[in-house]
Amino acid sequence: MPAVCLLLLVLLAMGGALGSSRPFPAFSVTDTTLTHLAVHRVTGEVFVGAVNRVFKLAPNLTELRVHVTGPVEDNARCYPPPSMRVCAHRLAPVDNVNKLLLIDYAARRLVACGSIWQGICQFLRLDDLFKLGEPHHRKEHYLSGAQEPDSMAGVIVEQARGPSKLFVGTAVDGKSEYFPTLSSRKLISDEDGADMFSLVYQDEFVSSQIKIPSDTLSLYPAFDIYYIYGFVSASFVYFLTLQLDTQQTLLDTAGEKFFTSKIVRMCAGDSEFYSYVEFPIGCSWRGVEYRLVQSAHLAKPGLLLAQALGVPPDEDVLFTVFSQGQKNRASPPRQTVLCLFTLSNINAHIRRRIQSCYRGEGTLALPWLLNKELPCINTPMQINGNFCGLVLNQPLGGLHVIEGLPLLADSSDGMASVAAYTYRRHSVVFIGTRTGSLKKVRVDGSQYAHLYETVPVVDGSPILRDLLFSPDHRHIYLLSEKQVSQLPVETCEQYMSCAACLGSGDPHCGWCVLQHRCCREGACPGASAPHGFAEELSKCVQVRVRPNNVSVTSPGVQLTVAVRNVPDLSVGVSCTFEEVAESEAVLLPSGELQCPSPSLRELRALTRGHGATHTVRLQLLSKETGVKFAGVDFVFYNCSVLRSCMSCVGSPYPCHWCKYRHVCTSHPQECSFQEGRVHSPEGCPEILPGGDLLIPVGVMQPLTLRAKNLPQPQSGQKNYECVVRVQGRQQRVPAVRFNSSSVQCQNASYSYEGDEYGDTELDFSVVWDGDFAIDKPATFRALLYKCWARRPSCGLCLKADPRFNCGWCVSEHRCQLRAHCPAPKTNWMHPSQKGARCSHPRIAQIHPLMGPKEGGTRVTIVGENLGLSYRDVGLRVAGVRCNPIPSEYVSAERIVCEMGESLVPSPPPGPAELCVGDCSADFRTQSEQLYSFVTPAFDRVSPGRGPASGGTRLTISGSSLDAGSRVTVTVRDGECQFVRRDAETIVCISPVSTLGPSQAPITLAIDRANISSPGVFYTYTQDPTVTRLEPTWSIINGSTAITVSGTHLLTVQEPRVRAKYRGIETTNTCQVINDTAMLCKAPGIFLGRPQPQVQGEHPDEFGFLLDHVQTARSLNRSSFTYYPDPSFEPLGPSGVLDVKPGSHVVLKGKNLIPAAAGSSRLNYTVLIGGQPCALTVSDTQLLCDSPSQTGRQPVMVLVGGLEFWLGTLHITAERALTLPAMVGLAVGGGLLLLAITAVLVAYKRKTQDADRTLKRLQLQMDNLESRVALECKEAFAELQTDINELTNHMDGVQIPFLDYRTYAVRVLFPGIEAHPVLKELDTPPNVEKALRLFGQLLHSRAFVLTFIHTLEAQSSFSMRDRGTVASLTMVVLHSRLDYATGLLKQLLADLIEKNLESKNHPKLLLRRTESVAEKMLTNWFTFLLHKFLKECAGEPLFLLYCAIKQQMEKGPIDAITGEARYSLSEDKLIRQQIDYKTLTLHCVFPESEGSTQVPVKVLNCDSVTQAKDKLLDAVYKGVPYSQRPKAEDMDLEWRQGRMARIILQDEDVTTKIECDWKRVNSLAHYQVTDGSLVALVPKQVCAYNMASSFTFTRSLSRYESLLRTASSPDSLRSRAPMITPDQETGTKLWHLVKNHDHADHREGDRGSKMVSEIYLTRLLATKVWACPEPPWPQPRHLLAQPWPCGWSGLPWGARCRSLWMTSSRPCSARLTEVQPCPWPSSTCSTSWMSRPTGARSATLTCATPGRATACPCASG
Repeated sequence: MPAVCLLLLVLLAMGGALGSSRPFPAFSVTDTTLTHLAVHRVTGEVFVGAVNRVFKLAPNLTELRVHVTGPVEDNARCYPPPSMRVCAHRLAPVDNVNKLLLIDYAARRLVACGSIWQGICQFLRLDDLFKLGEPHHRKEHYLSGAQEPDSMAGVIVEQARGPSKLFVGTAVDGKSEYFPTLSSRKLISDEDGADMFSLVYQDEFVSSQIKIPSDTLSLYPAFDIYYIYGFVSASFVYFLTLQLDTQQTLLDTAGEKFFTSKIVRMCAGDSEFYSYVEFPIGCSWRGVEYRLVQSAHLAKPGLLLAQALGVPPDEDVLFTVFSQGQKNRASPPRQTVLCLFTLSNINAHIRRRIQSCYRGEGTLALPWLLNKELPCINTPMQINGNFCGLVLNQPLGGLHVIEGLPLLADSSDGMASVAAYTYRRHSVVFIGTRTGSLKKVRVDGSQYAHLYETVPVVDGSPILRDLLFSPDHRHIYLLSEKQVSQLPVETCEQYMSCAACLGSGDPHCGWCVLQHRCCREGACPGASAPHGFAEELSKCVQVRVRPNNVSVTSPGVQLTVAVRNVPDLSVGVSCTFEEVAESEAVLLPSGELQCPSPSLRELRALTRGHGATHTVRLQLLSKETGVKFAGVDFVFYNCSVLRSCMSCVGSPYPCHWCKYRHVCTSHPQECSFQEGRVHSPEGCPEILPGGDLLIPVGVMQPLTLRAKNLPQPQSGQKNYECVVRVQGRQQRVPAVRFNSSSVQCQNASYSYEGDEYGDTELDFSVVWDGDFAIDKPATFRALLYKCWARRPSCGLCLKADPRFNCGWCVSEHRCQLRAHCPAPKTNWMHPSQKGARCSHPRIAQIHPLMGPKEGGTRVTIVGENLGLSYRDVGLRVAGVRCNPIPSEYVSAERIVCEMGESLVPSPPPGPAELCVGDCSADFRTQSEQLYSFVTPAFDRVSPGRGPASGGTRLTISGSSLDAGSRVTVTVRDGECQFVRRDAETIVCISPVSTLGPSQAPITLAIDRANISSPGVFYTYTQDPTVTRLEPTWSIINGSTAITVSGTHLLTVQEPRVRAKYRGIETTNTCQVINDTAMLCKAPGIFLGRPQPQVQGEHPDEFGFLLDHVQTARSLNRSSFTYYPDPSFEPLGPSGVLDVKPGSHVVLKGKNLIPAAAGSSRLNYTVLIGGQPCALTVSDTQLLCDSPSQTGRQPVMVLVGGLEFWLGTLHITAERALTLPAMVGLAVGGGLLLLAITAVLVAYKRKTQDADRTLKRLQLQMDNLESRVALECKEAFAELQTDINELTNHMDGVQIPFLDYRTYAVRVLFPGIEAHPVLKELDTPPNVEKALRLFGQLLHSRAFVLTFIHTLEAQSSFSMRDRGTVASLTMVVLHSRLDYATGLLKQLLADLIEKNLESKNHPKLLLRRTESVAEKMLTNWFTFLLHKFLKECAGEPLFLLYCAIKQQMEKGPIDAITGEARYSLSEDKLIRQQIDYKTLTLHCVFPESEGSTQVPVKVLNCDSVTQAKDKLLDAVYKGVPYSQRPKAEDMDLEWRQGRMARIILQDEDVTTKIECDWKRVNSLAHYQVTDGSLVALVPKQVCAYNMASSFTFTRSLSRYESLLRTASSPDSLRSRAPMITPDQETGTKLWHLVKNHDHADHREGDRGSKMVSEIYLTRLLATKVWACPEPPWPQPRHLLAQPWPCGWSGLPWGARCRSLWMTSSRPCSARLTEVQPCPWPSSTCSTSWMSRPTGARSATLTCATPGRATACPCASG
């Protein structure tokens, strides 16, 4: 039976090896990473989600279609995505990672959700991956922007009526305010419809979603829920999740993160999520908890498994894979377990939990979602299995872990994915591993899971979570990052025998008998016949043959073959012996077969060269199928090759020994002498065992051996001989036979060369008749020995093996046999003699030579003749007794004794004295070395501190520390591991501190002496830690630099970095820089395969050896990566590259820049002839600067401990020229020199002119720089504005608000001062009555709607008519605004519907006011905003206008073009240098000459009209603009003295005219001085005034008309007016600057312009004035409402800050509270503004200037 098992294992191993080498269909990618997989349940087509791609593959993995999904311009911080709103963050191409791939069978489309644009999804047509839609316009379209591809799971639930529902769970990456972690969404037929992905249910309080509360994220910023698997069972939807365990994470003091797995259940029809329940889920294996779920699969149990579980076969079961522990979610441990859950058990736990909660027991137990413990509410309800929750007692969490049934554990490959299905009665589970293999497991019971096959798929790359079957379950698809593989669920054909097939455990496989192959039952042609298909190991074909062996000399033996478990063989069978012999078998009536053995010729072909036996396969060949279907081993034996009697008769086959012929035969009759035939071992001639044969060298003596059955040599046969072979020499000695019972070798002596060995073994044999050897026992040995070899002293001689009979010859001083010693009675000494002892003992060495006087030192004495027993020896060392230790005594050679205590205060040194037996002179000796007693002491320990975990190499310094034989160093209560010591130091390894960081005393124990030093302490410090690595990668070979950050690193003496990969650990060195940093060289790893992955390999462990600090040995949070080593191509085919001096050298290679994140790169050094060169590195080549050497130079590249010899660089200089060439070059050079001289002369003259020009240009540049600097200085000085200028200017100013009637009329009837409808009309009575009746009709909703629609249907109903009707209607309905509002809503609804029907763009709606409804909406807003404008917004807007106007008037303004020194528009900035100064004019009121003079600031460059405007603003600043006199109606009078008065005008006879340009008069033109007295007097109309002002007024009128048209979009780019020549005079007006487009102006004023950007400071100054600091000491306020610059311009709380306004309720708001708000800056808080109704709005208050956006907590 053991042999059968062994054969079965061999066959299984062979089958596995054959199966593993079979190629499988695969689809591979190189430029992307695969993430998800989906298989169509009908067609079997395969869909693959990847980074930036979605693939469609045929069932055989042939690529059919590819759809590109990225990269896309995006930024993770953009919400909404850039497709919906301009993002303030920088956009860059971002990879689109596929996170969800589902097939929507109802709509025949593929749902592919990615990571870009906050996680939008695409709908792709199944046939060709055509994009049907990509909804991204609403917040419901954004699932999650998390980048992890395996953090999302989804389930589509189809409904009989209505659209399908998508249940989707996803990680939110901390953005819970944007994304729900679990939701139920609609899948409508219109892919771009607004309701796509909308929540199934949503109202003000409840919706179909679960969000992670912000309070949870504030307590646990890393909290998230990762969805592993989702499925539907019965009427429930389930999700398996992995999330942070908040309880354990909170309790852990080391800051470790703990995770837990949970199962979530909801009713599929529960749109409010009242049925949400979650339970912890896990598994245990041999007392170890597995809590990190990796993958799961829902399946039906096989019949055998269902019976073992006690559930019906249609019950759902869940196969899951868990990793060990609760840490390292991202890179879980490889210790994994396969577990089984039944859905009935899970639902029973959930039902019991719901029932207990509805009885009022306990709390809801969901701390992450509820943030507090809420008690369950007692409710009298019957809870059954289909209960879907109520508004109370939800959501609900489980109180204990639902434990699964462990089936299979693995600690090497790491299970990562799982899939299962039922085949006949069996449950078959397929498991993908992290090492890239597929495990096949048969599960037939809760305690039985049989791993029957492991198939390598992708070398070293993990199998991802999606593991799917083909629709017919004949293939399984596996997904890795770079490959999709299709594997058959069974590979039965790999098993070559019935035992291997049925013993494999594969439930798919059976043995097809007559086909002799392993296959499914359906693939076996004769499976239906009895015994045609075997499914059990006991049903395999069994064959027996009689006889089962034949001699090679016996041909044609009839063999009987018995066969069991075979179908009908009546068609015919043949017997075959390998490929040599075949014969037809006869079917006997008993069912047995009979066939002959091979012929003699066939036997020779079968057995030639095969020795004594040859086993061949006797096989049965079916004539029905032509296949050899069964076989049995058959033995052919050959007795003639056996050369000894024992081997012949001991053979299992019938062999006989012919004693006298010395041959073995299978035919006994062939022996020539009857008495010489031997049948059994008892009759064989043999030397009998008698112990070792001992032969002394050089002694002539016979050797007698006992024997039996010795044959008597016959006539013609030689006699016996003894043959001895030693050191390659053979010695033959005649021997005599005594009665067949003994043999004696005659007298002879034997020897061997050399005295290196005391004895040696001989090759000794007894032969007769030349070379017929007599058998000898296996234990027979012959030894040849020399007594004196390696025994030079008496003691060593007497220690020799007593069997040698060696003794000490005293007279000869030699170890000899007794016979060779003269006078042996007195001279020869043997250990067997009584009282034998050797004289003249000698001590060669003693150790140690020092020890403490307290004793206990073990002294080792080495010498010769030191007695034959320790009892014979007496010892004293330095006068102190030393007691021998028996266990360490070596006879005659070594004595170890232990010193006693010396009682002398200061004992002197002394020798070791030894006596053997008595202490007579011949048996006594003493050593030449002296032993001394010393007092060891120590005074220092280095280093003085080290980590509390120990491991520090301590050096203790002192004196006499090498004394004694044993030393023990104790640090407090722990023993320091001894390393070495000398006279002044002891080195040991510090133990762990039991008290943590503290001071510890040190004590020494040397033998029995205890030594301490009160002032010497060792300090235990905090253990060193490692906090960060930079970079976190290296290459496979290692030796790249790693910068390590940590704490207490100076306490480590010899830090090393370690890595462990596939069980092999490697280390490398580190150098500590300071207490927080050290520099390490990365350790390399051994891959065990030729090609590493491009994306890198992760070691199983990576950490540091910091003395004995265990926490740093493996950094669990570290994700260290090893990338492939760089490689280089040789320099050309021959290894030699020819280059010219000065040319660059390109070294090509691969993997030169690892695919690692961050800025770290490999450090390359290229040596050309031993000299480094400057490098430029790219991914495929190194560019080396031109070398300076010449000749042949070797090239070597150094990187990360690797050395690459690339070949030789042959740097060749230009060859020497021939003599004619040199003469030609000399002549040419002379001519060239003459030409150069001529050119230089001409060039010198030219450069002198250029130098003069350059100096002139430099002077101009200096002047320009000075002007630029001055301009910038002045411009930045002007930025220092003063708010008092505005407040002083506004003192006493009342804002000129219009009354409500005028305000409304201007909006209702623009451009019409007195509309007829507002006047009292004298109408006839019938008209009056008609109007009254018509007014009543206007209060009928139906009439008004019909009336307006009918009017709008008329083609003659113009735009003006529509506005008039709307205004008149609103005037009539002004007293019933509620009725007007309802009417307006209906009109707007009709307008929107009409717009949709006409398919107009929605952005054009309400833009052009083309309908009555739009005009009515304008009027409606007008009525409602009057109070708001008057009480709230009017004053800030007026102040804003005044501020802008005042700032602009501080500088020059061109009266013609409108350009100004200070402006809000860059296009309207004056870019020329305008010289001006400020004048203060004193203006008197024209009505009263004696009134107070008003000081007014003007500019001397102002035109006369501009000066009049400023004077009117100052004089009439409290008067509305409409009530002021106009500037054109007043004259400016300059009064000089009492009588001298001059009228200043823009144009008069003094106006300057240059060419065709006429300049407007300014105050500087009239030379008006500062402090002048002026007056505004009514204009006197006369011919002069009319003529002088005609041209100017006309030019201005043209300019104003042009400015009005310039507001159109076409004129925005150029707003400078085109000044046309006056038609009468031919001149053009200009004030400060001429028209920019005029050629004369460009040429003439070019020197006065400077760089345009320096004028932007003026633009900035104007904008700063537009947003001045508020004139009160309180902080600035940035309201949520659109106030100018964010402040109201009013004192704190003195004015309304709320925008809640209606026409009937005044605006009233007040400051109610201030509370903190989580802004990034700590200088902000939130002020809540309340209105009487209780509503609130948020106002951000900042104590420091800054930019603010909407406050995150300003909700409600």
